[in-house]
Amino acid sequence: MITDPIADMLSQVRNGYRAQKRKVILPHSRLKEAVGKVLVKEGYLKEIKTKESDKEKKTHKMLELILLYHGKEASVTGIKSVSKPGLRVYRDRKNLGWVRSGLGISIISTPLGLMTDKEAKYKKLGGEVICKVW
Repeated sequence: MITDPIADMLSQVRNGYRAQKRKVILPHSRLKEAVGKVLVKEGYLKEIKTKESDKEKKTHKMLELILLYHGKEASVTGIKSVSKPGLRVYRDRKNLGWVRSGLGISIISTPLGLMTDKEAKYKKLGGEVICKVW
């Protein structure tokens, strides 16, 4: 049983890069898809696809994340989950902080949807800090 699906997604992405995989396939959820779209937009993933999986004629959605490499170097050197089911971390716009002196991003869940910390600061929004990527 998975108690923290976002942490599981981030672990699969981290392990995929360490094993130099081309893609990672995981169960679909709207939140995972939104996190993946932010990572694609920021240049940490190449592409995100939604696929149908047919297990014994029961249709399940799967998420396929295509990993991005620059030569042989992975585009993600570190990824860390911040909020957990037992401890949610909320920040207002003034306390969002920096990831690796501005070289990384934080993904923030705001009333306007998921966005990076830089976008949230620009739009003067705070919210739940989902993860940090560098």
